[in-house]
Amino acid sequence: MGKITVAIDGYSSTGKSTIAKQLAKALDYVYIDTGAMYRAVTLYALQNKFIAEHINDTHAIVASLSKINLEFEYNYKLGYSEMYLNGVNVEKEIRTLEVSKYVSRIAEIKEVREMLVGMQQEMGESKGVVMDGRDIGTVVFPNAELKVFMTASPEKRAYRRYKELLEKGEEVTYEEILKNVALRDRIDSSREFSPLRKADGAITFDNSDMGLQEQFERLHNYAKRVIERKNKKGTP
Repeated sequence: MGKITVAIDGYSSTGKSTIAKQLAKALDYVYIDTGAMYRAVTLYALQNKFIAEHINDTHAIVASLSKINLEFEYNYKLGYSEMYLNGVNVEKEIRTLEVSKYVSRIAEIKEVREMLVGMQQEMGESKGVVMDGRDIGTVVFPNAELKVFMTASPEKRAYRRYKELLEKGEEVTYEEILKNVALRDRIDSSREFSPLRKADGAITFDNSDMGLQEQFERLHNYAKRVIERKNKKGTP
């Protein structure tokens, strides 16, 4: 059966990673969380004090890219891959609000994007992947057979993220999460390199009022139809 590439883009906190993991598992595809890669670079920048509230040492970040080794390692107990930064599991550290505050600034840097896009294209060159991020359908895989653009109201996204962080034991307020969501939207949509936008041919998927099961079933049906069409054409 011919495999396809599924590119899922969209705003922060729309649940892209959650639904992408489910879809990859159902299709028996590889899931690649590109957001984790940008978050890991952000964590590295924070650890080395290259970025902070009033610091943005782009030169130091770019000069250090050759020292950053990123790998995904599958965790069989959890059922998904975790992010490793220079041999250390940083899956928990990259999901904090602190990293969320700065990841869009790191993602603005042309050299960072070029490095990570190259890695992502190499990971997905054999197809059979579900990849989510901000520029998957526009830059990484513009020829992906299935492209999805996920969105939801800022308030709904902020509330979901707020609940998620509380469950992880972080002390946060809904107001600061909503502020962070709005800031990330603005930076992601207006940056010079690979701004967030809907890819040509992408399906707009507004999940403001959808539960996880409904989201999964809809996307799974989209994918099955695309795969069926591909196989009818006799594509290997």
